[in-house]
Amino acid sequence: MSDTSRRPSKPGKPYRRPQKDPVRILAFEALRAVDERDAYANLVLPPLLRKAREKGDFDGRDAALATELVYGTLRRQGTYDAVIAACVDRPLREVDPPVLDVLSLGAHQLLGTRIPTHAAVSASVELARVVLGDGRAKFVNAVLRKVAQHDLDAWLEQIAPPYDEDPEDHLAVVHSHPRWVVSALWDSLGGGRAGIEDLLEADNERPEVTLVARPGRGTTDELLREEAAVPGRWSPYAVRLTEGGEPGAIEAVKDGRAGVQDEGSQLVALALANAPVEGTDEKWLDGCAGPGGKAALLAALAAERGAMLLASEKQPHRAGLVAKALAGNPGPYQVIAGDGTRPPWRPGSFDRVLMDVPCTGLGALRRRPEARWRRRPEDLDGFAPLQRGLLRTALESVRVGGVVGYATCSPHLAETRAVVADVLKQFPETELIDARPLLPGVPALGDGPDVQLWPHVHGTDAMYLALIRRTG
Repeated sequence: MSDTSRRPSKPGKPYRRPQKDPVRILAFEALRAVDERDAYANLVLPPLLRKAREKGDFDGRDAALATELVYGTLRRQGTYDAVIAACVDRPLREVDPPVLDVLSLGAHQLLGTRIPTHAAVSASVELARVVLGDGRAKFVNAVLRKVAQHDLDAWLEQIAPPYDEDPEDHLAVVHSHPRWVVSALWDSLGGGRAGIEDLLEADNERPEVTLVARPGRGTTDELLREEAAVPGRWSPYAVRLTEGGEPGAIEAVKDGRAGVQDEGSQLVALALANAPVEGTDEKWLDGCAGPGGKAALLAALAAERGAMLLASEKQPHRAGLVAKALAGNPGPYQVIAGDGTRPPWRPGSFDRVLMDVPCTGLGALRRRPEARWRRRPEDLDGFAPLQRGLLRTALESVRVGGVVGYATCSPHLAETRAVVADVLKQFPETELIDARPLLPGVPALGDGPDVQLWPHVHGTDAMYLALIRRTG
């Protein structure tokens, strides 16, 4: 059927086939996977982009636009939901999720990009015709025309309560975070409007890709030869790709001599590796090693000193990822699938122990923006016993004179200082080590002895680290 053919049901009215836009169709498919399967965009999007390139549908600019549409829509979902709610005549929960995804993609193009208004609306309506059908495309058209009547600032004036009346709800709508997350992050920062706004804005920025050159295997000099590569800010092994790109296509990454690793994660591993221990320094443990970034760096650092690393991960498929990350390490190591709360090793077996515990992930909202909408306050209650149990195991696993690093990619006080304080009450023969000198050159590390990194201050994920020495 040609574009000028007619549908029998509507005599006299030309029927035009919807124009398929590979970029927006791919973005829609990614959002549906995130919504329907609780997938993460950073895991769903790369294979979709790779498949599109293999088919010849995409070039570099197309991939960049698709990535921006997906991540931008997810980051600003809360704000766009509020805008769309003001433009429809029913509660959002009554709008079919696929329709809402198309509306959100359209809202992002209208309010969060430089795409011209007419192009943003028409492209979204065409997408709706392809993936939803003509009937619902009319609804999409009507709603987006209302959205297009104002820019983002004007919409925020309408939909966000005044800061003076309800500061947390104002920040939640303006910066697109759930209210409880705003409250928790504000508590962790210690108050002040400027700090919380800077942090929430940083959460909505696209993070740079950061690589790590694994000691004894790769060098930063090699990575710096890549396009738009610059040295890391704090880690001597870090290189930042300022224009994104595909790290998986870099030879050193393909070969395992380098990897993708946030600089905050690198700093945690380096601080543990450089903390002073009393006596031998031969056996190291990563007790929650999946997916293997910190383990690979620790194993390389251990190899330089003639030490070995045991990397333990409870989930077998994640233990497989750890083994892949460590393959080719220049020194001895072992990877096991083991439960850190019921360890298969003897107490007091290790000189250094890292326990990077499972958490809400509120420190990595730049990289996993959908996590902010999935997490609930009650999730903290689920993580609490596990986090405390793993820290107890770490303290039991280290010998007297050895050091434990308790780390988490969340700044929530219930997952950081509260866990450390509670567990140390059960281990009186311990002492906190001042971690700040072990992050040389890194500013604004607070009063210590523990360390909290921040996206808006350090350009890293919001990693937390407490270093603890067994004294008896």
